[in-house]
Amino acid sequence: MSKLFQARFFTTVNNLDCLPQGPLREVAFAGRSNAGKSSAINVLCNQKRLAFASKTPGRTQHINYFGLFAKEDLLGYLVDLPGYGYAAVNHETRYHWNSLVSDYLQQRNALVGMILIIDSRRGMTDLDEQMIQWFVPTGKPIHLLLSKCDKLNKSECRHTLEAVEKRLAELADSVANFPAPNQQLSAQLFSSTKRVGLEEADKIIINWLFDAPTQRNASAQPNVLTLLNAPTQTEEN
Repeated sequence: MSKLFQARFFTTVNNLDCLPQGPLREVAFAGRSNAGKSSAINVLCNQKRLAFASKTPGRTQHINYFGLFAKEDLLGYLVDLPGYGYAAVNHETRYHWNSLVSDYLQQRNALVGMILIIDSRRGMTDLDEQMIQWFVPTGKPIHLLLSKCDKLNKSECRHTLEAVEKRLAELADSVANFPAPNQQLSAQLFSSTKRVGLEEADKIIINWLFDAPTQRNASAQPNVLTLLNAPTQTEEN
């Protein structure tokens, strides 16, 4: 049984001062609004409503922590970040929300890797690429889940994965002073509905949390407020 199955809600954070303290590692889940992030967390943890999956983009507006437990011993965290590319909130709320996420991703030493959810039907968007280009210089690994792949046929799945892997290599090459030549930039097909790719994703997350050596932030990066502010449209699930 996966250690992720023992996840349960831990806390909601609306201020960096409220982040959990201590040495435990964290894996963040990021993605464009309505790309299937909450559904991915739920299926990986073998639960139905651990993360709230909504048809309304932008529903997650705080940083939500889920603790991984062995009985009552806390082992690590999964962190659900607000979806980017959705701006249907007032300016003050949006600015606070964006600042919170930006500072978390840049400053949080306990963060050991990012799972980026991308709708396989859309492929990698400009906003996804911006997130990758921003996060690569931290030296921490990024793994893409190409969600909703059950909506594609086998040929489309193969071509989508090949295109994304090629683009990842190009993005890595384009980053000046690339800090970690062996840094993991990887992708896989994934479907929460058909339970495709669960074992592969589970192994990567568990490895980051409990086995892999840690990589501290390589350098301070520009904030990602423009990424989170960019408008989007509601998509079908």
